[in-house]
Amino acid sequence: MNLFSWSSPAKLNLFLHLTGKRADGYHTLQTVFQLIDFHDELIFTPRADSQITCSCLGLWPPVQPIILPEEDNLVIKAARLLQPYATPTQGVNILLKKRIPIGSGLGGGSSNAATTLLALNVLWKLNLSVNTLQELALSLGADVPIFLKGKTSWGEGIGEQLQAITLPKRYFVVLVPSVAINTKKLFSHPRLTYRTTPIRIQTFLNEPFATRNDFEKLVRQSYPEVAQAIDFLNHYAFARLSGTGSCVFAECETPAQASALYEQVKFRYPSFRCKGLVTSPLQEELKHCSKIWLD
Repeated sequence: MNLFSWSSPAKLNLFLHLTGKRADGYHTLQTVFQLIDFHDELIFTPRADSQITCSCLGLWPPVQPIILPEEDNLVIKAARLLQPYATPTQGVNILLKKRIPIGSGLGGGSSNAATTLLALNVLWKLNLSVNTLQELALSLGADVPIFLKGKTSWGEGIGEQLQAITLPKRYFVVLVPSVAINTKKLFSHPRLTYRTTPIRIQTFLNEPFATRNDFEKLVRQSYPEVAQAIDFLNHYAFARLSGTGSCVFAECETPAQASALYEQVKFRYPSFRCKGLVTSPLQEELKHCSKIWLD
């Protein structure tokens, strides 16, 4: 039996500006997608028939099975997107070991979808280009392309226009309030503002703390648990909201600073320390697994 395990990393949005709204209803934005060394794991087992299955085990406390309805399961959706390209039609069993909290703003679902696309492109020997995968990925979510590209990046458009960016080495402490946020509801909220003036990359690099998350005010009003987490973390460091989720994070210059901050906050909120990445570990796994599966 062939059995292969792939990483599915999380991200932080170091800022998130909404700069406009397109005729099709999508919002245009600017952000920095910072990949971090905190990840889910997906295990792919080929089947002899054309069935696609996905089971999920939650590893973020407590360890327990998670039921993901098919209509919300981006892993299954990604696999089904690729299945028509397989000749003959192939199937797979997928086990998702989930550390990244759902609805947290860390991109877990999008990352899972990207890992599935990359893994099955190799496992099913489809040889689709990254550009083709990115085109397919947009139907799954605007954050999926960043995980396909696999590099910390400046993002524009609806998040699909990506430019790799070199940032100083940084460490992060992330708080995980016990609430999941529905991204679609936030984007359609009548009080959402989306007219922030676009900035240049160099402006962010020179003054990173002059940026903000345009969703923070709305999230504070709608989710008091998140507002409390932001206020709590602000007592110790500059706190930010990640993406359109519930997680709150602070940036540190050294591992020692991150460890000290983590010790101060871990008793109040579920939390973790992590390191900023330049490149996703998935890229190295892709090279390694490609050699095995394409033999």
